[in-house]
Amino acid sequence: MMVASRPRSYSQLNTHRWAIGLIVIITLWRIALATILPITQDEAYYVNWSWVLQWGYFDHPPGVALLSSTSLLAAGNVFAARLGTLIVATFTVIALWRLYWQLGLRDQSTAPGELTIAMLIVSATIPGALVGIITTPDTLLTLCWVLALHEAHAATCHTQQRWRWLIAGLFTGCGLLSKYIMVLIGPVLLVLILLIDRAALRTRWPYLGGFIAIMICLPHIVWNANHDWLTVRFQFGHGFSTDAGTMQLLAEQVLPAVVTTQPYSLAATPMSLLDRIASVASFISSQLGFFGAMLIAFTVGVGRLNSADAIQQMRHWWSTQFTAPARALLLTATGAPLLLFGSIASFSSVEANWAALFLITAAPIFAMALRRLSNWVMTTAAINLLLVSLYIGYAAIAWPPLPDQIKRGLRETHGFAELADSVAQQAQSIAVFADRYQLAAMLNFYQPQLQVNQWPGITRPSEYLRGFIVPLLPLTVLKQRGFWLVTSKITPATIPGFIPVQQQVFIDCAGQVVQRLDVTNSGETACQHPLHWWQLIQYQSIVVR
Repeated sequence: MMVASRPRSYSQLNTHRWAIGLIVIITLWRIALATILPITQDEAYYVNWSWVLQWGYFDHPPGVALLSSTSLLAAGNVFAARLGTLIVATFTVIALWRLYWQLGLRDQSTAPGELTIAMLIVSATIPGALVGIITTPDTLLTLCWVLALHEAHAATCHTQQRWRWLIAGLFTGCGLLSKYIMVLIGPVLLVLILLIDRAALRTRWPYLGGFIAIMICLPHIVWNANHDWLTVRFQFGHGFSTDAGTMQLLAEQVLPAVVTTQPYSLAATPMSLLDRIASVASFISSQLGFFGAMLIAFTVGVGRLNSADAIQQMRHWWSTQFTAPARALLLTATGAPLLLFGSIASFSSVEANWAALFLITAAPIFAMALRRLSNWVMTTAAINLLLVSLYIGYAAIAWPPLPDQIKRGLRETHGFAELADSVAQQAQSIAVFADRYQLAAMLNFYQPQLQVNQWPGITRPSEYLRGFIVPLLPLTVLKQRGFWLVTSKITPATIPGFIPVQQQVFIDCAGQVVQRLDVTNSGETACQHPLHWWQLIQYQSIVVR
């Protein structure tokens, strides 16, 4: 049965001013924080990708590289690197506004209503706040997910608009070029059709939409087929903690592997029953943790459901405030990510942000359920945004002092610019390698002329080992000239055919400049708990010496 209109009315004139005001405030807030926060390690990695745009990369499809290509406007400038993210994030908030309006949420002329509250809930969650500031594959994924839901909902609500499955397919394909998690939209939209507009399956529109999605993603599929299914295998191994098999990487074929007793592997040790229970519990707690201080408002709301009448009222507004297509979309799009990754958590390690797409459709449900507690929601959402601001401010200026356990943001950003300057002064025309892809990326961001690559076999492989984004020098050249290795390991790596001949130690302390230590004085320290400890080691060929 088709439902084309929403059965609710308001005594007051609806207005868009609250939603528009929120969009402006959130955008300005993101611009301010994106400007002061130094580049993070994965962001620098994606900036390196943008140097050589391809249809695929080791870790992800090409969407995040395209998003980072604004960095080419000004090398080493953090605002230029995040400009694409800020633009896409702004369009995402606008798309949320239109999606929630289409689902039936509204504001009143005298106060923000469920529409603005739902937008605020999403924007004030931890992923919602950060995805518009820091460049990740989730940035473009979120926009495509919202737009695909918007078009699919419109297609199921109006028989004369079934052609909008084509646009839903367009955004689905674009989302797949950002992150494979977009594949979840398939089951969501299929359930939506089966529940609301099964007759659409007898038309060409849903199938043409699927065809468009495949065609948009086809170049990436072809790229994978021509590159040993590199991205697919890595993501499968990463997502399911399983061995992805031997990958054909140029650096591993050309350069001698580091001698190590603990080679990197995606495979994880088998989980016991207690491990499985703990993993699922950790997943659930991480998803709840995304709401931060807003959990206070949710708890107050649940506490008021202390009678059968209150529960009956909740059922009533659920059936009357949302149309059947809206209810189907909200439930399926919220449940699919949680069910999938909650299940995976029972046998594999799951990163918290993988299921974060559920927040987009959970927010309208919470906004409606807490419509009488809007002040609570707005206050706790503001607390979330304030805490994020303080944390990012701390990552920028290292003040006020915080416990070591919550210094991740500072460790992600602090000291790398000064380290890059020191390496550039020392390296001159000699090749530079790093033991970790994150370290190579940060050095390349601040000193692009260094062309730092990753030496294989020390830590997990990356796009650097393919030799595309940073050219890989022949082994004969390295034997003639030697090379520098930047590492955070205490013991110099054992590299067949080469021997360390010189080493320099750099220590990075919060609120201080990076200091070079005297390697002959092992007891010398610049601070009690350094953020980073790096070695710059020069290797020469054993034959040359």
